[in-house]
Amino acid sequence: MDTVTGLRLFIRVVETGSFSKASADLGITQPTATKHVAALEKRLGARLLHRSTRGVTPTEVGAAYYDQCKHIARQLEDADNLAALMQSRVRGTLRISTSVAFGRRVLVPMVLRFMQQHPELQVELSFEDRYVNLVEHGVDLAIRMGRLADSSLGARYLGINHWVLVGAPSYLQQRGTPATPAELSEHAALVYSTVQGDDLWHFTGIEGHAPPQPQAVPVRGPLRSNNLSALLAAARAGMGLAVLPRYVAHESLRAGQVVALLPGWALPAQEMHAVYPSPRWVPTKVSGFVDWLQGQFGDDWWAR
Repeated sequence: MDTVTGLRLFIRVVETGSFSKASADLGITQPTATKHVAALEKRLGARLLHRSTRGVTPTEVGAAYYDQCKHIARQLEDADNLAALMQSRVRGTLRISTSVAFGRRVLVPMVLRFMQQHPELQVELSFEDRYVNLVEHGVDLAIRMGRLADSSLGARYLGINHWVLVGAPSYLQQRGTPATPAELSEHAALVYSTVQGDDLWHFTGIEGHAPPQPQAVPVRGPLRSNNLSALLAAARAGMGLAVLPRYVAHESLRAGQVVALLPGWALPAQEMHAVYPSPRWVPTKVSGFVDWLQGQFGDDWWAR
């Protein structure tokens, strides 16, 4: 029996005057309770209880020991209540990891709105395009795109990250507008070196617009980068065509700096997940933020 349970057992024996009542309160057998108190007396080198046919009463040492145990028990109860209170509110420090482009363009405004609703929360927001081990880096929550590989993590589905093929009007005026994916092999490509197959762009037909057979088109061009903002800047400058997430391209599309191409074809979309170190123990600060995030990624979420 652990020390805390033993402390509570001794308190109940004194308060009830009975080993049987105390053991029943704690869900243990009476012989177990008797043996534990006997071991406690042996460890302390003092008799704590008088045992008689009329019941159990504390000795002088036992009464003093009882007073100290009650004080400790109250402190433990206060600590438990404090922990429960902290878990019932979104508070403390929330450490979040996300990619650079998604973090800057999407997550920062969301985090700021959430923090305004929860003034007791502090946030440490890290931007990394590389994979981050949550446990090793002390991260509470990460936003990840695509299929999840680590089944030991807790995860919640957030929504879909859609991609779009774009080009600047100046480029299209010079090189023409592609009508089919196959024509992209003749165009200058701005290649994102992290996803979408690098030098191989994959398309599927949208029902009612084009044949449903998927196509994989080899592309080449003047710029390759793992930074989405760099590719967007090059596309707006008319240097080539780029495949970008909708959330990256949206403002430039709305401003007419680039236009969406091949409207009858779709690029592979990615699932978005919030992931955290453990699926079993999830702090309120994490679950509260994830619950809130799940309401932010409906249809056309990138346009909000």
